Amino acid sequence: MKPFLYNELSRRERQIMDILFRMKEASVGEILGQLPDSPPYNSVRVILTILEKKGHVFHQRVGQRYVYWPTHGEDSVKRSALKHMVSTFFDGSPIKMLSTLLDESTSRLSESDLKELSNMIEKAKKDKQK
Repeated sequence: MKPFLYNELSRRERQIMDILFRMKEASVGEILGQLPDSPPYNSVRVILTILEKKGHVFHQRVGQRYVYWPTHGEDSVKRSALKHMVSTFFDGSPIKMLSTLLDESTSRLSESDLKELSNMIEKAKKDKQK
């Protein structure tokens, strides 16, 4: 299976994939109902066909409608989207991304959240030394 590369999708393809990841499965009509500035029904069908040819979705006939599912697991998609975000908005620096995230959310982080982050950093240090 081809890896999921978020940055290789068009804007509309990303919107449709986001809907499918959020909903887990959806028909064309359900996708259409979630899209901003709704395109024509047939346009969504064409984009789903393209996504299927790229290996990102599959479909099955369920009753009178086609239902679509993403072919990639949530973890690989998260990694791809995060990699795209870091390279696009943070000059490829995970530290800049984390710094921005912490600046925005520090006041909302609980003691247990901070402890968990600290444990993750310590584990990463140990793994790096191996």
